[in-house]
Amino acid sequence: MNTSIHHAGRSTGQTLMRLIDASARGFQYLPASLPALLLRIAVAIPFWRSGLTKWDGLQLSPGARWLFEHEFQLHLLGNTYPMPLPVLSVYLAAMGEILLPILLILGLGTRFAALGLLLMTVVIQLTIPDAWATHHLPWAAMLLAIMTWGPGRASLDHALARWYRSP
Repeated sequence: MNTSIHHAGRSTGQTLMRLIDASARGFQYLPASLPALLLRIAVAIPFWRSGLTKWDGLQLSPGARWLFEHEFQLHLLGNTYPMPLPVLSVYLAAMGEILLPILLILGLGTRFAALGLLLMTVVIQLTIPDAWATHHLPWAAMLLAIMTWGPGRASLDHALARWYRSP
């Protein structure tokens, strides 16, 4: 057995491991508020964009109303059911998809905004069950992370908490 090749391979592996360790240690200097902010923005964008499609100026778009009244169905236990209270549902969805992402990005009432979007994600999952792995699971994971760890320091929630706690 050629020991020089064995030692060279081991040395290369050790060098690679040292580089990986040094890179990982560098992440400790990343402020936790940065990924928290990016999570809030990342999950807010698809909801915001969807909300924009539901409005025609300051009025609900006729297409959005038609979808909720005629197209969208809830898929429960192997059966499909019409959307309950479709006019109310479309108004709530359209307002929620505009207001909740704004609150999320600002970091104001962040955990409640994330909960609202998580509930919307559940309804969307029941309406479009085939999008679990591609859309709904990542949204749910991001929203649960925000609800669990909060908005971070780059948020109005944090600023307000500091202001109220100051003597």
